[in-house]
Amino acid sequence: MNASLPVKPPVDDPDSHTMPLLEHLAELRRRLLLAVVALLVAFFGSVYFSQHIYGFLVQPFADAMREVGGTQRMIYTHLAEAFLTQMQVAFFAAFVITFPIFATQMWKFVAPGLYKHEKHAILPFLLASPVLFGLGASLVYYVVMPLAWKFLLGFQTTADQSVLPIQLEAKVGEYLSIVMTLIIAFGLAFQMPVLLVLLARVGIIDADSLRRKRRYAIVIVFIFAAVVTPPDVVSQLALALPMSILYEVSILGAVMVGRKRAETASADGSGTSGDDTDFNQA
Repeated sequence: MNASLPVKPPVDDPDSHTMPLLEHLAELRRRLLLAVVALLVAFFGSVYFSQHIYGFLVQPFADAMREVGGTQRMIYTHLAEAFLTQMQVAFFAAFVITFPIFATQMWKFVAPGLYKHEKHAILPFLLASPVLFGLGASLVYYVVMPLAWKFLLGFQTTADQSVLPIQLEAKVGEYLSIVMTLIIAFGLAFQMPVLLVLLARVGIIDADSLRRKRRYAIVIVFIFAAVVTPPDVVSQLALALPMSILYEVSILGAVMVGRKRAETASADGSGTSGDDTDFNQA
């Protein structure tokens, strides 16, 4: 009687979660709908607190203006600019708040199609990603922006210093666009170790290739920093130097991943091939 019972596949077997294409699409739509609803709820909540969010984003500029001196105000030159800027700030805050929800829903959609060891390999990277994004955003807010704003505001002059004084009249829309761009740029730049170590984990790159391409990577890092940051040396170096350090961290991560793969291959009896021997001798 027991022999006639069907054999259940292992829980971590992706084949046990197979479903037709339409059901896959329905599941994806459900996951995206949940994430979009969370985004809308966060957006309306951010609209309610938009003045507080605005105050938080302009605080470094206000502190720099107080130290350097200048017009203690911000202006807008388009009738709807102030309103649209608040909506933009609210959407930015909602996106930052709900990004982990989007990532979680995508993970729940993809995870049933992965083996258990694949889930264990990817999950740490998903957990590290928001932490690194937060570190990048904190660096630009608490370190880069105060230094950059003081440097740029230093080009103001008074009537005693020049024929006509030069005073900044900052537009609220332009300022907040720069701030949000910097926060996103630094947050994404700090994802580099996650991306490179994940590529090493799947075997696309290794530590040796990262070492050989270090010079090119540093050049690309400085070009990227020059493009996404304001045109001052302080903010460019503040992004380029941490990214260079993170590249070295990525190499160490790739080394650890390579050792773990070698140990796994050796345990499976495939770590004593001639190619591996020649590689170790080299």
